[in-house]
Amino acid sequence: MCKSRFTIPGFGVRLFRQQKKRMRNVMTLLSCVALATVFTSGCAGPEDKLGRGLSNVFEPARMGELQRSVEQTAIFDPDSGFATGMVRGIDHTLARTAMGVYEVATFPLPPYKPILTSYVKPHLVYPDSYKPGLISDGVFDTDTFMGFSGGDVAPFIPGCRFRVFDY
Repeated sequence: MCKSRFTIPGFGVRLFRQQKKRMRNVMTLLSCVALATVFTSGCAGPEDKLGRGLSNVFEPARMGELQRSVEQTAIFDPDSGFATGMVRGIDHTLARTAMGVYEVATFPLPPYKPILTSYVKPHLVYPDSYKPGLISDGVFDTDTFMGFSGGDVAPFIPGCRFRVFDY
């Protein structure tokens, strides 16, 4: 018989024995549910949900919602000013980030469709004045051996609009 380390002196009562057994049963049940979910769902749904969630989690670094909101507010409602666009952009950025955290945390579980689509668009947004392309790199360039290549020089820097050989 296994003795527990947690005993009350003089009484010989074992503590936490029931909790250990219950926790073992819960972990077994949760692992079976997770395994069944993975095998019955396929790969495309969780893969898309995880990718979309990770893209949304990094929205504060990308600042696409913020830039788009400031631009759209300045064009369609110039009387409200820059501050309204900033507040709206920060609000959409926080909503997209929270949506991304939720999708990353629940990616193996259905449903796999985007959530909160009435408030933010399901795909990443950019300002209408700039759509980033491929980075100028040896992987994507066509004629690197001849010295001619094109693409964005630094698309990871927000607002960078410099392109090589822009047509």
